[in-house]
Amino acid sequence: MKSFSTILAKSLRDILSPSVLSFILKIGLGSMLFWIVVLRLTWGPFEEFVASWLAKIPWIGTMVWFQESGAFLAALALGYALIIVTISLLTSLLGERVILRIAAREYPEIKPVGGGKIHRSLYYTFKASLIFLLLFLFTLPLIFVPIFGQLWMLWLWSILLKEPTVYDVGSLFISDEEALKRRSKKARFIALIAALFNYIPLLNIFAPLFAQILFLHYLLGNK
Repeated sequence: MKSFSTILAKSLRDILSPSVLSFILKIGLGSMLFWIVVLRLTWGPFEEFVASWLAKIPWIGTMVWFQESGAFLAALALGYALIIVTISLLTSLLGERVILRIAAREYPEIKPVGGGKIHRSLYYTFKASLIFLLLFLFTLPLIFVPIFGQLWMLWLWSILLKEPTVYDVGSLFISDEEALKRRSKKARFIALIAALFNYIPLLNIFAPLFAQILFLHYLLGNK
């Protein structure tokens, strides 16, 4: 079994290859530009929506200090989260060709068994995105708590990556869902490692595809 350090090194090398960088920049910068334009045009109503949402949450509604000083920061955090969700969704839908190209180069002896069904991929991606956004919205003040907030946010980001990554990559090479579940024991750890990119603006565009590449090397390198 390959050590995780080897898997990480190969994944970092792959993420910097021209074809992968081209894909990431198109998806990532396109998503960022889209939301920057949308939020710039609608920032007033968007911030008001966030403030009103916070007021409706029972345990936040009484925190006047947070409503007065935190609504703007919360709106920024939500805007950032929407960018990340969009990048994750597009990577899930469009990243298959990149993954297959890397697999053909690194593991030519292992042939794909097919591909994931688009409706299943959408199901896992929208499910993860919905859970992420709901937990994010209901626990917004927690992310401003030093240390704990950063760890909580990392776990939330891992939700966004884990299930879609397992399905989108695993279904290309393992047709038995039970076998895929058994082979996916480290998927949460892989999602947490990839989610670290989200702490750095601009580098956050790498997180979803990096999670897929990490899982690819973990899955096929140990097959």
